[in-house]
Amino acid sequence: MVALSTVQASNALLKTLPHPVAIFVGATSGIGKSTLLHYVQYTSCPRIYFIGRSQSAADAILSEFNEINPDGSYAFIQADVSLLNTVDGVCKTIREKEEKIDLLFMSQGILDFKSKTSEQLPLMRALSYYSRMRFIANLLPLLEASSGRVISVMMGTKEGFINPSDIRGEKLSFWNARGHHSSMMTLTMERFAEMAPTVSFIHNYPGFVETPFGKKMMQGVTGIFIKVLYAIGMLFITREDIPIDESGQRHVYMATSDAFSVQKPFKTTDASAESDGNGVFSLGAYCDPDERVQTVLDILRQDGIKERVWLHLQEEFKRIDDMI
Repeated sequence: MVALSTVQASNALLKTLPHPVAIFVGATSGIGKSTLLHYVQYTSCPRIYFIGRSQSAADAILSEFNEINPDGSYAFIQADVSLLNTVDGVCKTIREKEEKIDLLFMSQGILDFKSKTSEQLPLMRALSYYSRMRFIANLLPLLEASSGRVISVMMGTKEGFINPSDIRGEKLSFWNARGHHSSMMTLTMERFAEMAPTVSFIHNYPGFVETPFGKKMMQGVTGIFIKVLYAIGMLFITREDIPIDESGQRHVYMATSDAFSVQKPFKTTDASAESDGNGVFSLGAYCDPDERVQTVLDILRQDGIKERVWLHLQEEFKRIDDMI
């Protein structure tokens, strides 16, 4: 566990960063918004692109920027990033304006088990996995130009086994879905890390943070189902309640601390936070690893699952490209 005082002391040093360029996807509410506001507060003359669907939410955030740090440069891009074609357009806009990116922070998501996008991807996974991997693929050269960092807020440290006959996860039980998709995220990040060895990749589980997204989850029939599962789950696990302000500060720490650079691997226990030493960090709510994760990932690598996950992603990318 990294103490909050350590997090705050590290963040207080960020004014020395030379004009960082950061991309925040899904940052008009919740954890993304909290992290974005703290990043703007702590850094000097940042250049920020933040992407979301709500112009009114973005306008309110822009007014906060001008109070917190008027020396920065801020641009909102209104877009539905559940569509990979739209992600491509957003990335093209950014590439035309920037030569390097220091941070790509992604927290977009929705709890919708039924809907599909017009590109025939399950909406929930389109946001939580496919669109995030598309952002990385499109922006990797700019991240590599600055030895930058990628953070995907989802289910780091919750990795589990992947069914090789159902990589897409269409037949998964509710109980197995979390571990399956978490491992897909981490293993895909490992593949990107092999392509860009100077870039750090963080897959994070934020803990229980009260957000607008969380409140929506608890509504309707789906909400009742989740409440029941949650009550049962609390009998077997320790809950990690994280105030949203603290969560934002911790994510800024993960986004900027040397503890998570490729050159300076981070250790809080006998187990390294890195995924096999390749610049991929699977981190929990308190910015630390779970030694169990490496055992799971080692088995998946040995079984060739990492390559099969990557092949699946490339096939989906090609299928969607061919639709355009």
